[in-house]
Amino acid sequence: MFPRRHLVLALASAFPVLALADTPAVSLDTVVVTGSRIEHNSFDLPAAIDFVGAERIGADQARVNASEALVAIPGITVQNRQNYAQDLQISSRGFGARSAFGVRGMRLVADGIPASMPDGQGQAASFNLDRADRIEVMRGPLSSVYGNHAGGVIQLFTKDGKGAPSIEGNFSAGSYGSWKTDLASQGEIGGVGYVIDASRFHTDGYREHSSVTRDQTYAKLNFSPDSDSKITVLANGFSQPKAQDPLGLKWDAYKSNPRGVDPVALQYDTRKSIEQMQGGVSYERRFGQDSLLLSVYAVQRSVTQYQSIPKSTQLITSTAPATSANRKSSGGVIDFDRDYSGFNGRYTLKRDLAGGVLTTTFGFDYERSTDDRRGYENYVGNTLGVKGNLRRNEEDRVSSFDQYLQTEWQGERWGASLGVRHSKVAFEVDDHYIAVGNGNDSGSVDYSHTTPVLALMYKASPVLNFYVSAASGFETPTLNELFYSGPNNSFSYGLQPSTSKHLEAGAKAFIGDSSRLDVAIFQVRSENELVVASSSGGRSSFVNAGQTLRRGIELAFDTSWQGGFTSRLAYTGLNAVYDSSFTSSAGVIESGNRLPGIPRSTLFGEVAWRHQASGFHTALEAIARDKVYVEDRNTQQAAPAYAIANLRFGLERQYGVCSV
Repeated sequence: MFPRRHLVLALASAFPVLALADTPAVSLDTVVVTGSRIEHNSFDLPAAIDFVGAERIGADQARVNASEALVAIPGITVQNRQNYAQDLQISSRGFGARSAFGVRGMRLVADGIPASMPDGQGQAASFNLDRADRIEVMRGPLSSVYGNHAGGVIQLFTKDGKGAPSIEGNFSAGSYGSWKTDLASQGEIGGVGYVIDASRFHTDGYREHSSVTRDQTYAKLNFSPDSDSKITVLANGFSQPKAQDPLGLKWDAYKSNPRGVDPVALQYDTRKSIEQMQGGVSYERRFGQDSLLLSVYAVQRSVTQYQSIPKSTQLITSTAPATSANRKSSGGVIDFDRDYSGFNGRYTLKRDLAGGVLTTTFGFDYERSTDDRRGYENYVGNTLGVKGNLRRNEEDRVSSFDQYLQTEWQGERWGASLGVRHSKVAFEVDDHYIAVGNGNDSGSVDYSHTTPVLALMYKASPVLNFYVSAASGFETPTLNELFYSGPNNSFSYGLQPSTSKHLEAGAKAFIGDSSRLDVAIFQVRSENELVVASSSGGRSSFVNAGQTLRRGIELAFDTSWQGGFTSRLAYTGLNAVYDSSFTSSAGVIESGNRLPGIPRSTLFGEVAWRHQASGFHTALEAIARDKVYVEDRNTQQAAPAYAIANLRFGLERQYGVCSV
């Protein structure tokens, strides 16, 4: 949220019913569910997986952007563009790095409800960090069992309401007119746990024309009809009435004024508004060692975005021929209402087998989204940045139906995991805007793929595990990538899905009584990688490239020292290149060129200290990141390497406890 080189003043107000909670020491063997879909010690899971607990998420942070919590995770790159009209750019081992806005190439899930659409595009802005209990982040082959676009998986879990009812209030403020307020209540009444939260965030923005106000609401109920079952009801809202978009700057403009804005952003008043409501219900039941989970959810999202598409590329004159590209323009205002929903279920069996435990999970996921999408000119006469004539009117539908099977056998020394998932993703377009020079773009296209995964683990000793894993991946184009990739910016039905083969080997070790080391080396080969064919006027079109190759190493080292000190070191080395040449509008892209948006190396280090008696805590963290190429030819000025250091500190005190 706030630029880190500026000190953030945090003011926390706690009502008398709140007690100071003891902050737990660093947990070196956390329990996770991502990967195997059941509770599992992360040390014994044959995958690169990290856990971010509530104490890290709320460690003197503004709790506005997921980048605050994910910065310490190896393999994950989060670009906080300080642009709330575009959201964060999150990539896992390079998957998702090309996204111009939002998150693609990764699976986002919050409390079991996907924050990723069936086509793979998602937004992390709807994550409620104020009530988050933990975030689990998985990279590598095991991500494939989560289906389309699962180059990585990020799951957020919120706390259940329990104990005596309590109320909490928080306020934080910082540079550039930034502030956030949050009010929450949680507890348990009559066997029903509840969590209610409401927050407002505002910033004038570091750059010109980048202000935003954001409101979030959240409610969660959980209760147990009997000793073997649990029902959870969720509802949340997200409102961002106007997020100004300063657009990107060219290198020379950035050097002269880093806080500047592209002049066309002011001419067209580029901005974006979002309204979203969602709800879901899940039912869990145990049958001895076995378990059943059923969940259903529904989401409504409305978006209006004013872009800087030049008037000259939209204007239709009386003398313009029917073949004019302007007649195919869908305008400079995007306006859509989206309804998406889903239903999923899984059944897990546990059995003793051959001196070990066999756990088998089989299930399905069904998701569907429908967009009522319209496009308008972003001018009326000579007035720019207003809604003009209709230029697009269509209904876009995307559905996915996946079935999967995972089985894991864990013995005393050896463990094996096998999974397979079949995915089918269908796109349909009903075009209701047909005019001279703008024909009927209605049509449909289906993609399907089966993604197997295999992993083996060997426990060399109680404190040392080795594992290897392999999988096939599957990544369809998103709706936004299909929209303008056909002739004259028309919808494309010709883009192919990208497929990939993942290999990983890793080791996990406890060192002494207070340290843990995780190391993973990996290789990913992709076919038909989706890359930018051209980008101008605020719109991009895409083509399938040939082959890409990613090779890298990830390392994480955690230590809990005496005297309240903890430390973490995380390193990512990633060489991501095109493995074959291809041609785009920029010319021939040579084999060996680096993929844009992916740093070759990233290093994170942190030392933290907490004094339990007084509640004082502080931490010093440092981040170093290599340069990043911004286009496929690797000839333009790269975003330079940088290193920054951040200091945070706070004081927590207990003022009183009372019963309710």
